[in-house]
Amino acid sequence: MSEKSEKHDERLSVLKTYKLFVGGTFPRSESGRVYEVTDSQGRWLANAPLASRKDARDAVVAARKAFGGWSGATAYNRGQILYRIAEMLEGRRDQFGHEVARAEGLSRTEATAAVEAAIDRWVWYAGWTDKIAQVAGGGNPVAGPFFNVSSPEPTGVVAVLAPQESSFLGLVSVIAPVIATGNTAVVVASETSPLPALSLGEVLATSDLPGGVVNILSGRTAEIAAPLAAHQDVNAIDLTGAGEALAKELEIAAADNLKRVLRPQPVDWVADPGTGRLLAFLETKTVWHPMGL
Repeated sequence: MSEKSEKHDERLSVLKTYKLFVGGTFPRSESGRVYEVTDSQGRWLANAPLASRKDARDAVVAARKAFGGWSGATAYNRGQILYRIAEMLEGRRDQFGHEVARAEGLSRTEATAAVEAAIDRWVWYAGWTDKIAQVAGGGNPVAGPFFNVSSPEPTGVVAVLAPQESSFLGLVSVIAPVIATGNTAVVVASETSPLPALSLGEVLATSDLPGGVVNILSGRTAEIAAPLAAHQDVNAIDLTGAGEALAKELEIAAADNLKRVLRPQPVDWVADPGTGRLLAFLETKTVWHPMGL
């Protein structure tokens, strides 16, 4: 064996250190805790950061700070940025295919199909950013010399519990409609399969998305979700990734500041998503204006 081959064989593996994604940066959990992530066969994959209540509060602060600029951007500009995310993911298809295969126990063919569907979903929602107002808004007939116009506006900061079983396609399917309509998001990744979500943060950080628009936390879903559901500066919560008992607890906590709540329901992530999730976190503003007679 040549000296060059011997050196190659002796090379140490460079293990990836996964971090949270908060405010456009990659902090470790403030508690310093991690937990083991395993594949579908129970084999160790990585240590993921175990986010704390403080991390959840920090993510809400980052999301609120980003909300004004993101909601104030033109819908066309938001669409450009979502499309850029799809472009970046297209260049990293193999990496995400590998991570999804390990996370969900899929074959490489099945995982690649899931990743491609997720990329296509970013493109789909990018196209809706400047069209949803035509579906959710419009002119209203009224008696009297007035123009009466309804238009949709983003709800604000949305906490999103990502689906547990679909670590990437499901994840994208709950994040994209939230930010496409001008909201900002604090996302709790799948507890058992968080690695694709944490890698997505690396893509978001380099895709023109302003810091804080999407914040990604990993850890125990119930532990992170509780402070988010009770947080007075969170305006809505998507309970997709919560079990029945946890969802009921979080819905009660969310009622304290009248959060919008999207209850968990069976979803076929491969199917056409429709406009339901786009409309879920929009408020309707109605304006009366006198006609010039």
